[in-house]
Amino acid sequence: MFSPFTDEQGTPKALSDVTYADLDQLRELEEGFALELKQTFSPSVRRKIPKIVASFANSRGGWLVIGVSDAEKDLCPVPRPTADVSQTIGELCRRHVSPAPRFDARFLPDPTCPDQGVILVQVLEGDFPPYVADGVVEIREGSTSGPAAGTALVDLYDKATRRRLEVRMFCKRTVYYPMADAVPGDLPLFNLYLFRMGRSREDVASRERTNANAAAMREAFEQQGLACRVQHAHDSLVFRTPARDEAVVPHSAIELFGDESMKLSVPAVLLDGKRRADAQAQLAARALFSPAADATLIDAPATMRRVTRMASLLDRYVRIRRIPWSQYAVAYELEGMAGVTLWSDDECYLAYAERHGVLYCATTDCLSRVRYLDDGAHDTFRARQFAGSHFFEACGLPLGSPDPEDNELVDALLRT
Repeated sequence: MFSPFTDEQGTPKALSDVTYADLDQLRELEEGFALELKQTFSPSVRRKIPKIVASFANSRGGWLVIGVSDAEKDLCPVPRPTADVSQTIGELCRRHVSPAPRFDARFLPDPTCPDQGVILVQVLEGDFPPYVADGVVEIREGSTSGPAAGTALVDLYDKATRRRLEVRMFCKRTVYYPMADAVPGDLPLFNLYLFRMGRSREDVASRERTNANAAAMREAFEQQGLACRVQHAHDSLVFRTPARDEAVVPHSAIELFGDESMKLSVPAVLLDGKRRADAQAQLAARALFSPAADATLIDAPATMRRVTRMASLLDRYVRIRRIPWSQYAVAYELEGMAGVTLWSDDECYLAYAERHGVLYCATTDCLSRVRYLDDGAHDTFRARQFAGSHFFEACGLPLGSPDPEDNELVDALLRT
């Protein structure tokens, strides 16, 4: 995405990396399709902000800089707002723009006088236009904003439709497991899809950006105390752990794309050999339940630990890359899980199974609805919590039940 600020190598700077000295770079630029300058933060400018933000969101995104004159490009520092600028801009947009566009805002203080400075607002290209400001669909027309014509409206609706289709297609990505064909039946997998919004999937990531993404993911693995092996795929990098014996034991995989969309695939921890025989014996003796000879049993606590541990890598990655979760759409999928029986030797689970029957995945393979994390309902989103709770919920764990007995079981199995 366009940035009016670059580093010494000419690489566009992110909003969080811009310094006060970088503002001098604006002298070489003119207001245009992706840049608008305002000298003051006056009431009249505030009234125009929703229109400007909506027009950027309906176009290719852009930057609004408040505190710089549009003619001479001179710095005209504005007083530090009493409230956080993101909240101020956000409140203006919530009142006047629908749906709410995605943006980042920052107050950049003057080093010589911290009580004044410049306001930077970076508006991301909208994924689901049109964005309507006070009843009008605004788009960028040169260096100004104006109402969209009929054909432009059609293009905006088509763009939203294409984006929804793109998200659905992304949620059909498959990671290959070399040992899957050697296992009777389907390999039970929990998949987590994280599609980064505001980016064009057609854009080819530069080698520098790809290397930076890979380095950040390796760092996340190191912070988690895990080794990883990187495989190059057609349009992504696949990180697996560990590197050995994956043709015998399936290991988790993270697929990382150039736009930093991600897919996590976590194989369930299967019971086999003596452990499986012992589990079947205990189930038959205590729960009056005898699984079929070919039934699939998974170690519920061990699988839960694997799911949450791997999802924690995604949390670490976005922190390293300083990406807000609000930029992602997320969905989870059960693959090869239909009928899979959960097993735990925890006394609480065994007693529960004796009274109510064992827990098992009672649905066919399914993909959840897509959640868009910029809707304000997921401000505290964490991949670890999301993956862990939805994995067990989909497998029959009674999360949110008012029954104290159910809650005791949940606490026992989630104690990892």
